[in-house]
Parts: sequence; C-alpha cells; structure tokens
Amino acid sequence: MTDAPQPLTARRGGPLTGRIRVPGDKSISHRALILGALTVGETTISGLLEGEDVQRTADAMRALGAQVARGEDGTWRVRGVGVGGFTSPRASLDFGNSGTGCRLALGALAGSPITATLDGDASLRSRPMKRVLDPLQKMGAKTREVADGGRLPITIEGASELYPIEYEPPVASAQLKSAVLLAGLSAPGETTVIEAQATRDHTERMLRHFGAKISVKHIGTNDVGRRIILQGQPELEPAQVLVPADPSSAAFPLVAALLVPGSEIVLEAVMTNPLRTGLLTTLKEMGASIETAAVNSDGGEEVAELRVKASALKGVEVPPERAPAMIDEYPILAVAAAFAEGQTVMRGLSELRVKESDRLMATAEMLRVNGVDVQIENDDLVVNGKGRATGGGQVTTHMDHRIAMSALVMGLGSEQPVGVDDASFIATSFPGFADLLRSAGADLG
Repeated sequence: MTDAPQPLTARRGGPLTGRIRVPGDKSISHRALILGALTVGETTISGLLEGEDVQRTADAMRALGAQVARGEDGTWRVRGVGVGGFTSPRASLDFGNSGTGCRLALGALAGSPITATLDGDASLRSRPMKRVLDPLQKMGAKTREVADGGRLPITIEGASELYPIEYEPPVASAQLKSAVLLAGLSAPGETTVIEAQATRDHTERMLRHFGAKISVKHIGTNDVGRRIILQGQPELEPAQVLVPADPSSAAFPLVAALLVPGSEIVLEAVMTNPLRTGLLTTLKEMGASIETAAVNSDGGEEVAELRVKASALKGVEVPPERAPAMIDEYPILAVAAAFAEGQTVMRGLSELRVKESDRLMATAEMLRVNGVDVQIENDDLVVNGKGRATGGGQVTTHMDHRIAMSALVMGLGSEQPVGVDDASFIATSFPGFADLLRSAGADLG
C-alpha cells in the first residue's frame, strides 16, 4: 500500500458475467499462520489471503521465532515453535490496520514468557483493546498500555503457565473469544468461554484441526449461545490448511451482480460456515436470486459455489441477533438496501462503531452523499430504498477498506458515477479487487 491516496471511480456499464474466485478467507488466514506457529513441525497453507493485513501477521510470527515462507507454487509453509515457545522480538510488532491479527496475537503471546510490544497504524491505534486485555490479565499475563482505554501501542509480558478461567465476553466478538482460547492453550485444565450469542467459530474448528481437545455445547434460548471448553497444554500437530474463498469478500461482487441489470456470475468455493451466512440469508429474504451448488467440506469448513443473478430487491427488517453472522457485511448490505423498494432496518449495530472507522456513521455518510434517504437511530441503520440510486457522490473512506469497496459497488449500479477518495486500503483484505471486477465487465477507473 502506498502513502499517496489512490482515488477510484465506478460507473454503470454492461452486465457482470463469468466465474469469479475471490481471495482466501481473512479470518482463517490469520488463524492458520498463528496456529501453525504454535505447533512443532511444518504446517502447509494453500489459498492464503495475501493481503496486507495477513502479511502483517506473517511478519509478526517470523519476528517471534517461527519460520514462515511462501513457495513458488503459492503454498505457504510455517515451521512452528510450539505452545509457549515464542521468543522476544527485536522490535515492535506492527499490525498495520489489522485488528484481527493484533487481538489474536495478544492471546497467543500471553502464554510465552517474553515481552513484546504491539502497534499499528492510526486507525488501529484508535480501536479498543481493553476488552481483550482484561481476560488475559485475569489469566496471568501483564500488560502496559501507553494510550487511555487500552489502545495501542501495548506491551505484553507473557507467562510460561497461565491460569484457566471461565469467561463470558461482555460483547459478541469472535476476536475476543479467540484471544482467550489461544491464551488457554498455555493454561492447565479447562479454559471455558460462554457466549450468550454465537460468533464465528473458525478458531474452535481450527484448534480441533490442529489436534486440540475442544468441545462446544449449544446453550440459551433457541440454542443461540455456546459453551466452549478447551483442554489446556495440548501438543498441537502440524496440519494442512486449504483456505476457502472469503464470504466477506465475495459479498462485493455478489451484490454488484444483484444490482447491475442482466448480470449473472458464479462465485467459486465460497465458505458457507453457518455463522458467516447472515448476508446470504438477508439477501434471499429481500428477493435475491442466489443458488447454492457444489457443496463440499475441507479442513472442517463448508464451501459452496454461488450462482447469482440480477434481482429486484425489497426492504426487510434485519434482527439484531443476526449481526455476529454478518458484522463485516453491513456496509454492502446497506448498498443493496438503497436499491431495494421500501424500508430496510438493520438493528443492533453497535459493534460497527469500533471497526476500522466508525463504520456505522461512515456507511450512512456513504449513502447520504449519493442521494439515499438514511438515518441512524441509536444502534440501528434505517435505509429507505427507492429501487434505484442516484449516485454522483465522492465518498470519504476513513481508511476503511469495506467502505471503499461498498461505495464502488454502489457506483456500478447508480445512475451517476460514484468515487472514493482512497482505494489503497482495499489491499488490506482484497488484493486485486478492481481488476477482478473489471474482468467481469465492471467500469472502474
């Protein structure tokens, strides 16, 4: 990513067609690198997302003593140091814009008797970390924060043996849950996380894939919660990981195909983990033509082919309990809602306020500058769609890759072009985004 802003504009053109394979899932890519570093032996990873966020995690694992290398065939190999085997890095670990990499690394670092400082860019420095530090401190790690509210930079002093805890996260957060479970690898006995509302479960699946003993029980009304119990101090085993296509990245060409008349695309090998399919459920409720085929399973994750056709959409109400299954997809859902007939209400979006930007406010601004009637009511987003969008706006991205991509998708279907002030941050999660859409017929320039 360059320092100079990279403005980009999207214009309405012909239909989008063809087969598309979006990059590998970012959540799984981070976890594969970290868990590979916590094994003894060599882990191979195919399909790793090679965006800047994941590259920062790879750099951090190298700085902590693991061997991480990309082969000429695109396969990554990680030779790990074992649970508790990290060595003190010579310099601060710079996670750039990656909240996932930083928060998961805090958990993984807690169980090594070393000192390390974690830092990031201006956006990451503004994001809250205290929610992760609190349980790690209860488990025996020590932390020092320079900024108020537990923000970066943070220095963590790990311990060779942590205390197991039973922990109920105050917010529904897969990153927070994962940090506690990764720390729990260094604690004797059982570390338990109790979720009132289930969040994406890639860490649990991948821990099991690497040989950890972990059980998950459904709890609560309608079984929406989870009790997750990890047996500490396992000998993790090297594994092969095939990273499926990222559903959060697939969301952008998917919605673009729904909005641009005459479009029909096929998205290949998209992960369809039930805790990541909230957007698909919502779009189908809105009338979207999305067919699922070639369902398969690899490494504990479900994948499928998605055939998407341009569709007339209608407004719906999205319940708050669906938020954990689609938390990253609300900006692009808001774009779909702008083109729908009628009102769409998205409830319970408080977590969007602490993403790369205040993503709730940034999403509303993106729509408003393009002529869409939108309001924020407490933590709800209300979009009054008219079946079309005027466009014509220049969107301030606030260093947020998902706002940038959502705005550009909006431009592909709007009556007038839509521009973004800086598209450089898209590379953090979706390298090659513009070229991939151009290959399907999009007008981006």
